[in-house]
Amino acid sequence: MATVIGMATFVLVAVVVNAVLLGRLNSQIDSRLQQQLSVVQRVAKGGDVGAKGLDGLSKDDDRDDVPIYVWRVGEGGGAHALASDSPRLPATRWSAGLQTEKVGRSTFRISAVRYQSGWLVAGESLADVARVESSLFDVEFSAGGVLLVLMYLAAFVVGMRALAPVAMARRRQAEFTSDASHELRTPLSVIEAEVDLALSRPRDAESYRATIRRVGDEGRRLHRIVEDLLWLARSDETRLVPDTNETCDLGEVAATAESRFEPLASRNGVSLEFVRPAVATTVRANAESIDRLVGVLVDNACKFAGPGGRVSVMVCVVAHRLVLTIDDSGPGIALEERGVIFDRFHRTDSSGGGTGLGLAIADAIINSTHAHCVVGESSLGGARFEISWRYLS
Repeated sequence: MATVIGMATFVLVAVVVNAVLLGRLNSQIDSRLQQQLSVVQRVAKGGDVGAKGLDGLSKDDDRDDVPIYVWRVGEGGGAHALASDSPRLPATRWSAGLQTEKVGRSTFRISAVRYQSGWLVAGESLADVARVESSLFDVEFSAGGVLLVLMYLAAFVVGMRALAPVAMARRRQAEFTSDASHELRTPLSVIEAEVDLALSRPRDAESYRATIRRVGDEGRRLHRIVEDLLWLARSDETRLVPDTNETCDLGEVAATAESRFEPLASRNGVSLEFVRPAVATTVRANAESIDRLVGVLVDNACKFAGPGGRVSVMVCVVAHRLVLTIDDSGPGIALEERGVIFDRFHRTDSSGGGTGLGLAIADAIINSTHAHCVVGESSLGGARFEISWRYLS
C-alpha cells in the first residue's frame, strides 16, 4: 500500500511537472511566432521590402536561432514562403490566432494574421518540444522504476521492523502463558496429591492436620501467584500511567516497609537497618506503587541475606536525583543474570521458593514512574539495587 501510494504520488508529480514544463515551452513558441509576425508586419508597412514585396524577405530576417518560417497566403489560398528552404504549407482555411497543423512530415505550431486580402502565417516545428517530452518520459520512467524498487524495499524493511515488536510480544505472551501454567500447575498438583494420599487410608488426627497445613501452604502460594499475575495483567492493560500530580514521600514509604519487615528479618536472624536523609524526599509517584516496589526489594534482600546477614535501606539525594538504595550481604547477582532478573518467572539458582514475579512487578513500577534502576555489587558483599527519580525539591 505504501508503494502504491508513493508511485501514485510520483506519477501525479510527474504529470504536473510535464504539464508545466511543456506548457512553458509551447508558450515560448507562441510568443516567438507573434513577435516574428509583428516584425514582418512592420517591415511591410514601412514599404522597405524591395520590388518583390514580402517575397523579398528571407529567412535570414529571422534573427532568432530558432527556425521560424513565414508564408504569405493569397486570397485564393496559394502560399508563398519567404525563405526558399521553407516546408510547403498545406492548403487550409486559416483563422486569426494560434493552432497546430501538420506541415510536411512535422507538426508545427502556427500563428496567422490578416494581411491585405490574404494572410501572413508564421510557424515553428514542435520537434524540439517532442524531444524534450520524450526525454522527460525516459527519465521519469527510469526514475520511477528505481523509485518503485526502493520504495518497496523501504516499505518492506519498515514493515518488518514494525512487526518485530508484535512478534516479540506474541512470543513473550506465549512464554508467559506457558510459565504461568507451569507455576499454577505445581501447587495444584501438590494439593491434589496431598488430598489423594490423605484419603487413601484412615489416618490419625495429627496426620490429617499435617496434610491440611501442607495444603494450606500450597493454597497460599497459589494465592500469591494469582495475585501477582492479576497485578501484572492490570499493569500491562493500563501501562501503569500515574497521575502526574500525585506525589509521595519516599522516605516515609521506605520507613513503613522497614517497620513491616523488621519482625520477619528478626525471626530469620537478619539485621535490617534504614537510613533516611533530613531533607524532603518527595517523588512524583503513587504511594501504593512505591510501597509495593520497596516491599518487593526488601523482601528479596532479607531472603537472600540469609541467617546472620545484613540488609541496608537508604534514601538520599545525589546530584538532583532522589535515590533508593537497597544492599544485602547475600551471594549477589552474577553479571550474566543482571539483564534477565526482571523477566517474569525468571529465578536464579539461589531463588528458593519464590514465584519469579516479584522483580517483574518492581520493573513495571520502575518504568511507570520514569525511574532509573542500576543493579550492581553491594558494599555488604551481596547485591545492590539502586533506583533513582528526579528530585522534587
